[in-house]
Amino acid sequence: MTLELDTETAENLPRLHDPNCLIFIRHGQTDWNAEGRMQGQKDIPLNETGREQARGNGRRLKAFFENHGCSVNQFRFVASPMDRTRETMALVRENMDLDPSGYELDDQLRELTFGSWEGSTIPELAEVVPDLVEERRRDKWAFVPPGGGESYAMLSERIGKWLVTVDRPTVVVAHGGVFRAVNGLLQGLPKRDVPRLDVPQDRVFLWQDTSMSWI
Repeated sequence: MTLELDTETAENLPRLHDPNCLIFIRHGQTDWNAEGRMQGQKDIPLNETGREQARGNGRRLKAFFENHGCSVNQFRFVASPMDRTRETMALVRENMDLDPSGYELDDQLRELTFGSWEGSTIPELAEVVPDLVEERRRDKWAFVPPGGGESYAMLSERIGKWLVTVDRPTVVVAHGGVFRAVNGLLQGLPKRDVPRLDVPQDRVFLWQDTSMSWI
């Protein structure tokens, strides 16, 4: 997705840290992803489409390492502790001919929570709480879902604390919201644009030499 960024009028995120090499993979598809349900911190398993996306990303990453002479021993592998990210990481590593269990977990990489909205779609919520859905549409960055939810502002603060600890080349498997926060902090994007960033589940993202690209 290409965003029209207006840095004259938008408040940008600070560039907290510039890792030498950060590879990011979003977990594969779940049934709730396919249905447009707000998933957050509910542990929904991958569906078969998601498993094949994870296998494909493992093959892409293996080819990238081979083509660029990268040693896997140089990289830290870390995942969100949620079931869908752990299964994705295991499949990625298996398709790189690595031990599927050879990675770390970091609780800071959990997806943002949608509170009591988890399990619902936006059209369903618009029928029940249209004013809140409109409030979210107007300012998705600052909106806090009811029932203990997190805003993107809150998520970015959490992810920023993790990002400054990345001191070696790292492969991360986490979530769409987490990647939006990471991307926004790395590139110093306008806050209002961060929640709208596209995060395909069949891509491997590479941050290197101060720019983001796809593998």
